[in-house]
Amino acid sequence: MSPTLASLVVGASIASGALGYLIAQQRHTARTQDVPDCPKCGSPNDFQRAIAELRRTLTRQGSVSTDAGDLEGHGFSESDYLPGAPHSIVVYPESTEDVVKIVKIATKYRATNLEGHFRGHSSGGICVDLNHMDQILEIHEDDSDLVCQPAARWMDINDVLKKKGIPLFFPIDPGPGATIGGMLSTGCSGTNAVRYGTAKGEWFLNATVVLPSGEVIKKRRRSRKSAAGFDVTKLFVGAEGTLGIVTEVTIRLAPVLPTTVAVVHFPDMRSATAASIEVINQGVGIQCVELLDALSMKATNNCGISSRKWLEKDSLFSKFEGPSQASLKETASINEKEAEDIWQDRKNLYYSGLSLVEGGRGMTTDVCVPVSKFLELIYETKKDLDQVGLVSTIVGHVGDGNFHTLPLFKMDEELEIARKAASRIVHRVIALDGTCTGEHGVGLGKKQYLTEELGQGTVDLMKTVKRSIDPLGLFNPGKLYPDPPPSKFPGRSTTGS
Repeated sequence: MSPTLASLVVGASIASGALGYLIAQQRHTARTQDVPDCPKCGSPNDFQRAIAELRRTLTRQGSVSTDAGDLEGHGFSESDYLPGAPHSIVVYPESTEDVVKIVKIATKYRATNLEGHFRGHSSGGICVDLNHMDQILEIHEDDSDLVCQPAARWMDINDVLKKKGIPLFFPIDPGPGATIGGMLSTGCSGTNAVRYGTAKGEWFLNATVVLPSGEVIKKRRRSRKSAAGFDVTKLFVGAEGTLGIVTEVTIRLAPVLPTTVAVVHFPDMRSATAASIEVINQGVGIQCVELLDALSMKATNNCGISSRKWLEKDSLFSKFEGPSQASLKETASINEKEAEDIWQDRKNLYYSGLSLVEGGRGMTTDVCVPVSKFLELIYETKKDLDQVGLVSTIVGHVGDGNFHTLPLFKMDEELEIARKAASRIVHRVIALDGTCTGEHGVGLGKKQYLTEELGQGTVDLMKTVKRSIDPLGLFNPGKLYPDPPPSKFPGRSTTGS
């Protein structure tokens, strides 16, 4: 090879490498910056035109509301302490077709479209309240599944199945008022997670979703399993309404088995936690195992809702299941009414906890660690809360490493102390290889921790998916995805155009 030709080859290689580097850098910039962190909203006049068209389109009585009380009720919440804002309008669809019309109008006028929760956007927007879509559409007893609308509540579904004499139930059990669509969107779980897992398991077989484009997709057929392509259903589980609006869901049901409950008191949390782990590892038929600290037991007594007085000690509330009532008698011998009353004390614990400080409010936390790290987390958290002077119950789904505190406060200064304590809990959890949220979801309050927990690459991928499906950023803007870091170059956007 001549020197001239060699020089050309080397020069071309360098140029090619430099070009490749620049393209990679541009792709990285696009991946991390060109994400709809801020929605591409229309003008105030666009919003007014959107409202007018929604009124013309949704003509049923009560389908559209701009009532000040309605906007206030949908834009703010007393259950958390994040900034709120009223929506521009609240709409109440009754079908997938209604949702499609709403989405198309929102896109046409760049009217921020929210899937309905207690937070408006600062620019205003359309709140889609799905509570009128609460029907059970089909029950397939032989297939152990059920098709329903998104606002059907899991407790109502189980009541209907029981009244019809169908020996099946939906076992995912978060808060009593939780809806199927909300449960799917947050990837929730509840006390039954030890036995039945979470919403991110195989309990949601299929969902009908309206995308930001107005297109309707049904993500798979009703068969119990499928190896056909991506599991697109899982893409929307935990997406918190940022990728689409769920309008129909097929859920898997489980057989109803006889259950009973037992409560055991312990001298300390260490022995209670060790006992729960031993029971689970022995293969005993545990459906739930809940750790309540001594203060939680005191709160239950203090509240006055319970039909009994409890020993105020660290305790395990356990629910056992077996093939027959006779098989359960070796575990606990109480009647069904007693068992229901005992478990109701566990379910009422949030309201019981509030009774510990008259006129107080509570900040609920929700974190999860590997079970082997659970006790360390409990003790460190309890010490932290004691040192800052906050009264707080501690309740743990000890079987899966998930636990909640309820720091109580009355003054704004105490609220700030509670916020800082909650943040320390999250950082402590992530250091223990845990998660900032075991079952409540991310929303606005925990998006700041996702990069620390998941890594920048995973967050970038989530944002890429969001950008691809919702390029205008109209669906639940500001939720779930971490805000971009401040620009190093003043005047230059970090969110893309």
